[in-house]
Amino acid sequence: MKTIQITTPVSEETVKKLNVGDTVEISGYILCGRDAVLPKVLEMIENGTADRLGVDLRGQVIFHTAVSPAGVGPTSSNKLEIESSIAPLSRAGIRLHLGKGELKKETVAALDRYNSVYAVIPPVTALLGSRTSEEKVIAFPELGMEALHLIKVDKYPAIIGAAHGRSIYDK
Repeated sequence: MKTIQITTPVSEETVKKLNVGDTVEISGYILCGRDAVLPKVLEMIENGTADRLGVDLRGQVIFHTAVSPAGVGPTSSNKLEIESSIAPLSRAGIRLHLGKGELKKETVAALDRYNSVYAVIPPVTALLGSRTSEEKVIAFPELGMEALHLIKVDKYPAIIGAAHGRSIYDK
């Protein structure tokens, strides 16, 4: 099986070529955020102030994680605050969501509607730590490890879990 190399920002064409079950390795800068910060980012998108983040959301990847001294590892993407952010973030330009767990059918449909995909990343904190070379807080520092972070990664492994209206969890 061939591993697809993805470099951020992710183009619309790249997303169109990804299919459920594809193995990918992601390199470049990605955002990290989870339940505490994602509602704040959505509020910024809704009130037109997302440009204050200093990062263009179009073509971006968001990893559902906190950044702590112990490293990064996926959190459950089907937590209410996280899963409810997937459609509006995709509409705002996020092309790839990284996390773990099954998403609702309506979330999978929203990913398809906005030409975004969801990838399941294994909970391998030590491996991901060795593939993370930079990190900085870009918004909401008062949230500590749950602030919005921007990290630079090299060949983060993941499997496409939802694309084009299909999910690996479909029965």
